[in-house]
Amino acid sequence: MPEIIIDSTKPVRQGEAIDLAVLNSYLQEHAPEIGKITSISQFPGGYSNLTYCLHTSGKEYVLRRPPVGANIKSAHDMGREYKVLSLLKPHYDKVPRPVLYCDSHEIMGAPFYMMERISGVILRAASAPSLQLSPEQLRHISESIVDNLVVIHSLDIQTTGLHQLGKPEGYMQRQVEGWSKRYFQAETDRIKEMNILADWLQHHQPMSHSAAFLHNDYKHDNVMLNPENLSQIIGVLDWEMATVGDPLMDVGATLAYWTEAGDSPALRSFNLTWLPGNFTRQEVVEQYAAKSGRDLSNIAFYYIFGLFKNAVIAQQIYTRWKQGLTQDARFESLLFIVKEMAAKALHTLESGKI
Repeated sequence: MPEIIIDSTKPVRQGEAIDLAVLNSYLQEHAPEIGKITSISQFPGGYSNLTYCLHTSGKEYVLRRPPVGANIKSAHDMGREYKVLSLLKPHYDKVPRPVLYCDSHEIMGAPFYMMERISGVILRAASAPSLQLSPEQLRHISESIVDNLVVIHSLDIQTTGLHQLGKPEGYMQRQVEGWSKRYFQAETDRIKEMNILADWLQHHQPMSHSAAFLHNDYKHDNVMLNPENLSQIIGVLDWEMATVGDPLMDVGATLAYWTEAGDSPALRSFNLTWLPGNFTRQEVVEQYAAKSGRDLSNIAFYYIFGLFKNAVIAQQIYTRWKQGLTQDARFESLLFIVKEMAAKALHTLESGKI
């Protein structure tokens, strides 16, 4: 089997550079214990917030900031994500320690925050097949990922203070209405499936479950694994959309990324769960139900909403690319992805099968 590689960085993309001198000047005044940043590299994954690795003489830190040109405040609220980590860290050890938050636009044109770096393995869709992981290994990883989601949902939102992050009452309705509104605001091409889905989701919402803390973007490439034991999760990243609400909305979001061998190549490009040995979506549902004790009989609704939300996010990013606000070449193909996700969601609506 090829060597398991710790998640690595690349040179900073054109148009997304950070002025090192300005950043060091700010840190010297506000967080001198960090020391001097000697170089900056960038994590290449992800389609949303920009993530950098800051190198000092003896340590590494991670800096996150909104994408250039983004104006979707709720999806790129750096202060909120910093608060999530600060509340979580004392109660859930699989998050990095937050170090600093800056709300000024003067340093790099947008607010940002910094945290300590956790080093481990992230299984990304593009590189995972080359690792030749055995079906048994992938099955153990699937199980760990589902079980860890149950742990996140079991956190006491009152004693942790996490209840501050959301309003559970009416959460599902607000999500459906909000993401539908975002889609039509970002619409560039008429996609009839998206119109059908927006209407159906509005009129077929199930009864909500008791409120829990939600990650809201829980998938393989936001989970960091122990290089010595890939079935052990040592970190969960990207809490930018974390909130409090119906936990099955979180399960649906995970299922929306949990592709299978029979899914289209475009959808499979977003995750590695189509490789032999991984849980199927149905097995994810069964494992979660067994460990959490929750009723997942209406899971198709949550899966459909998860696909719809992902399609909206892709549409928003595609719109920014089309407007020339980002030069990332990956974004040009996202309109096709929107159509693929919409088609998948409509198939589930019509068949009832996830």
